[in-house]
Amino acid sequence: MNEVTVRFWAAARDAAGLVEEHYPAGTLADVVAEASRRHGERLTRILGSASFLVDDQPVGKRDHAGVQLEPGAVLEVLPPFAGG
Repeated sequence: MNEVTVRFWAAARDAAGLVEEHYPAGTLADVVAEASRRHGERLTRILGSASFLVDDQPVGKRDHAGVQLEPGAVLEVLPPFAGG
């Protein structure tokens, strides 16, 4: 298994049209680019402002090109949430 699982939440789930899918392992930048390619402009905009968790650990402001996603990792895509 040379893949990572990507889970989409809230508006990202709506834009992707699914809850989760699999991508080749690589960097976070690689996976975000592939998700954009697969799902189009609406998801691309959401990914630009989303927060990411890799195996329950926040990515924060780290450069996505430097965040390695190992095979078997789980990437959570969390769009900005509104509310109080």
